[in-house]
Amino acid sequence: MSGRRARLVLATRNADKAREIRAIYAHLDLEILTLDGWPELGELPEDAATYAANASTKAEAAAQALGLPALADDSGIEIDALEGALGPHSRRFLGAHATDADRNAKVLELLAAVPDAKRTARYRAAVAIALPRGPVRVFEGTCEGTVARSPRGRAGFGYDPVFVVTPDGRTMAELSFDEKNQISHRARALRAAEAYLRSVLVAPREERCGPGANTSTGPLHAAGSAAEPPAPPAADDSASGGRR
Repeated sequence: MSGRRARLVLATRNADKAREIRAIYAHLDLEILTLDGWPELGELPEDAATYAANASTKAEAAAQALGLPALADDSGIEIDALEGALGPHSRRFLGAHATDADRNAKVLELLAAVPDAKRTARYRAAVAIALPRGPVRVFEGTCEGTVARSPRGRAGFGYDPVFVVTPDGRTMAELSFDEKNQISHRARALRAAEAYLRSVLVAPREERCGPGANTSTGPLHAAGSAAEPPAPPAADDSASGGRR
């Protein structure tokens, strides 16, 4: 295909998350960027009561600020013995300065007296896609499991070391990168969003870049979108990246 690829901004500076999303959408003809390309853009709001609201707010804020289609997600762990907590507050559990290890240790402490049969849990993710001047669409994915008795595995991030995938028996942190991207809550939400993403980015570009199309007008924008902002540094399709 001739011409520049359509651009999609991930409303995150989380390198691990960006790596997963790029891998899942690697077959799409997209230039996938992160907020590392716009250091002047501050932290996006993430204080709503639901995953969908957090993801929508971040995606819409990025799309409007940058004049580009944006994708954001919000996810968390829901532990039945804790009445569905930690939910949308999973990342902020114990405060902004707590580490993943701190949060995992606290979860295990809270569940210390809970028997194995009652340690059921799930990961849930909401993925939002926003256009600069258009609707926001939200898609959801879940992954069922239980909470381990102790952390296991070195891969993944967040609560992966204590989340046992049902019926596999390994924690999410014991899975390979490719295995995780087949079953994770985020992967399922991203795949649910793919048809819509194709309809607003990939398909229109294929029409514009087909035989005889004039491709000299620059990259695709949604109808009525703002002018294209200055290009950020080239996207790194490896595991490197920045912070959230």
